[in-house]
Formats: sequence, structure tokens, C-alpha cells
Amino acid sequence: MSDTGGANGAEPFKEIPESVFSDDDGSADARLAQALIRYSHGKTTLGEVVDALAYARVLIPVLSSGERRVMGEHGVEKDEVASTGVVAVQMPDGRAALPVFTDVDAVKAWNDKARPIPAEGPRAALAAIAESWASLVINPGMETVVIPRPAVWALGQGLDWRPAVVDGQVAEDVRDAVTSAVSTDSALTSVEAVAGSGAEITVVLRLAPGLTQPEVDDLVARVQRELAHSDVVAQRVDSLELKLATAS
Repeated sequence: MSDTGGANGAEPFKEIPESVFSDDDGSADARLAQALIRYSHGKTTLGEVVDALAYARVLIPVLSSGERRVMGEHGVEKDEVASTGVVAVQMPDGRAALPVFTDVDAVKAWNDKARPIPAEGPRAALAAIAESWASLVINPGMETVVIPRPAVWALGQGLDWRPAVVDGQVAEDVRDAVTSAVSTDSALTSVEAVAGSGAEITVVLRLAPGLTQPEVDDLVARVQRELAHSDVVAQRVDSLELKLATAS
């Protein structure tokens, strides 16, 4: 439709751009689907899934007000419904995440009342960020894959994601950032950053001899404060935990 002038000086009609999803048949993006299959069989890393997600169309479920559904370990919390109707999924650690699906059938299997809204992976990431939700969860209730907060931020900004832990080892720049942030504290003899179990990274603090409990409490507060101020930790680390140890 071409622009034409309206009567009596009215604004001309504007051509409505065709949606990039107008030919979408609701099936899964082939590259993302293959990456998820390889990841589920231990044949690739989460990084490949994130790379595929950067170019894939996913489906974001929208629910009417008051809808609630529990699927396995991931529950949709009633008080985590955004004004748009987009819902959050509660993770086992209590944080909220945005559920996204590869195809229409996966959405319907999760909740047959959900309306699937197509979006590019980076736009889904931005939607999660806008709601202050920590992560993306791909296909909750099925072979769920969690995209951690640093990867979500990287997706939303169009950047490559660099995991903080690779093959069980903390990346050198992350390790250096953690140790340099707190290693000068006189109450410590050493600091070590290692791959965690309950959290992505465990920070091992070896205490100087003779500290009282109040001094240990003050130390922990100082360490938490310094780590919170580290840009590298904020951008690269999804979660960390502190472990106290005596000096050897």
C-alpha cells in the first residue's frame, strides 16, 4: 500500500510493515533444536545453546490474570505475573526466570491456556531483564535448560557470553577479579575461587589465626561488599558462595 494524502489535510496512510513472523508455522528453530539435543546428550556445552538462541525464534507464553500452573520443580507464581501477562517461573533457588519454548506443542504441553508470543532470543532476554527476572528457562516441564543471568545479559546486549566456569575451572579473569577484590584483607591468609556445587563459584576464605566470631562476621560482610562492587563478578558470575577455612 503506498502513502496517500487524506482529505482536509489529514495525515497520509502509512503502510503497515509485515511481521517477521508472518510465515511462522510454530515449529522449533532447527539450529536451536539441534543444540538442545546435543546438550541433553552431553555432546556440547551450554555455550552452543546460547549461541543458537541469539539467532532463534522462541515462544513466550502469555497467561490471563490469575492463571497458575505448577510443572515439576518449576512453578508459575501468581505474584510474578507482569502487566503484559508474561509469567515468571520460579527456580529451585527461589529466583524468578522467564520461560521460553521452542515450539507451539511445547507451550501447550506446559499450559494449554497459554498464548504463545514469538520473539527473537535477544528480545526474550530483554523481556526478562525488564522484569528483573534472573534467567531464561527453555521448555520448562520437559528437558529443561536454564540460561543463567550473565548469559541473558549478554544475549540482551548482543554480546558473546563467556562462562565463568569452563570444564570445571574458573576462568582466569574471573578468578583474578575475585581474589584481588578481597585478598588484601588482613583477616585472611589466602583466597581461592573454585567451581562450586551449590553455587556456580565457591570462594574459599582462609582465616588468619585467632579471629573471634564477631571479627569473622565482620570479615564476611566486608568480603560480600567487595565482591558486590566487582564489575567482573556482576557481569560474569551467576551465583557464588563463601566457604570459611582455617589457614593450613
